Amino acid sequence: MLLRYFYDEKLAHASYVVGCQAKGEMVIIDPMRNIEPYLALAEKEKMQIVGALETHIHADFVAGSRELADRVGTTMYISDEGDADWKYQNLEGIPHQLLKDGDEFTIGNLIFKVMHTPGHTPESISFLLTDRGGVADKPMGIFTGDFVFVGDIGRPDLLEKAAGIQGTSLSGAKAMFKSLEHFKALPDYMQIWPAHGAGSACGKALGAVPSSTVGYEKQFNWAMQFDDEQKFIDALLDGQPEPPYYFAVMKSVNKVGIELLKNLPPVKVVENYEEITQLLADGKQVIDTRPAEDFSQGFIAGTLNIPYNNSLTNWAGWLVDYTKPLYLLINPSQLDDILIALRSIGIDNVVGYGDVTKVLEEATSLDSYENITPLEAKPFIESEKVHVLDVRNQTEYDAGHIANAQHIMVGTLAGRLDELQTNKKIVVQCQGGARSAIAVSVLKANGIHDIVNLAGGYMAWQQEVVKK
Repeated sequence: MLLRYFYDEKLAHASYVVGCQAKGEMVIIDPMRNIEPYLALAEKEKMQIVGALETHIHADFVAGSRELADRVGTTMYISDEGDADWKYQNLEGIPHQLLKDGDEFTIGNLIFKVMHTPGHTPESISFLLTDRGGVADKPMGIFTGDFVFVGDIGRPDLLEKAAGIQGTSLSGAKAMFKSLEHFKALPDYMQIWPAHGAGSACGKALGAVPSSTVGYEKQFNWAMQFDDEQKFIDALLDGQPEPPYYFAVMKSVNKVGIELLKNLPPVKVVENYEEITQLLADGKQVIDTRPAEDFSQGFIAGTLNIPYNNSLTNWAGWLVDYTKPLYLLINPSQLDDILIALRSIGIDNVVGYGDVTKVLEEATSLDSYENITPLEAKPFIESEKVHVLDVRNQTEYDAGHIANAQHIMVGTLAGRLDELQTNKKIVVQCQGGARSAIAVSVLKANGIHDIVNLAGGYMAWQQEVVKK
């Protein structure tokens, strides 16, 4: 048997290739949209990709199952659980097999058995894997998707918070309690292979270890320690992070399908500074992907700063309007990787890009903003001559914040500008300084200019001011 692990750090998303080498066949569990790594492995191993297995309708990335079906004719193995709102659509012409609890199918000498595990979503299923190539007649492990993670479980509130389906948090939490009872009945020796790791917004305390065992999770996963349903529900729903806006888009995309990558138009080159300023004047979205420190020293007024790093997809998902054309100011050598990252969450309307160095060299006017240290900010903050804007998550703010700081999470800032106190200079602050830099660019792009960024954020404030 062949088992390979693929991990997208920008999405904290894990996918798996499982293959029967004796028969030369492999399947992908929860494939990412960029299927090239799977195709390369199949060619290297001289095996055929025959299936794409989805544990549920994902909310945080575009699944690659339809891409695989188009490119190599794979069969989609997908859930037929849940009510009518949670059925896959537009499957005409795509080989697929609908799955219910207890169903089994084989890939070569491998047996996959379906276990319905609702809670995170109503249609969620897990796959128990048995390798019959040798003497084994029992499952060796389970692909849990967003059901059980290392150290955590899938959150049940996404449908309500991201998709606006009222009442689903409570019903999902109750379903999760029952699903965990079934999980606890599995043998301790079984391995678990989840679809996400630390950094994913699909849970609140995911571990950074890629795999675990049923027995280990039963002993040490916080969610497995409850016998009382109501106490479990209260603990599960408490402190869940804010789900990015794009999660609601992904639910629809993965349910009904999305345009194949081969059909997307090419991204054109934006040649000069004048073109960028005209695009901004016309109300177009322009993202500058340079590091925040470089951006702060000089940028084209109206552009947003979302640095190209592992957080690019998350903040793009919060801040990009999917209905409008998007333009990029980038290092051209990074174009392909940036497009893969944006398209992984369905941002397909990238129309053009410009070489950020070249465009800035031609600029006749640039904006900038100041970064100040906590010690520099201290006298102004304590005398209330400035207004502090805290753009962290709610749980971070609740755990401790600068006195009188207003809290607006950065991802929601553009839609809450009318709540700001703009009669004073605004000191924008997060935990370490990265998110506040993004927030400053949002404010600047919306015409609010009397602002500074608190370098080092709340951590630096605690170390340099509070502890002195």
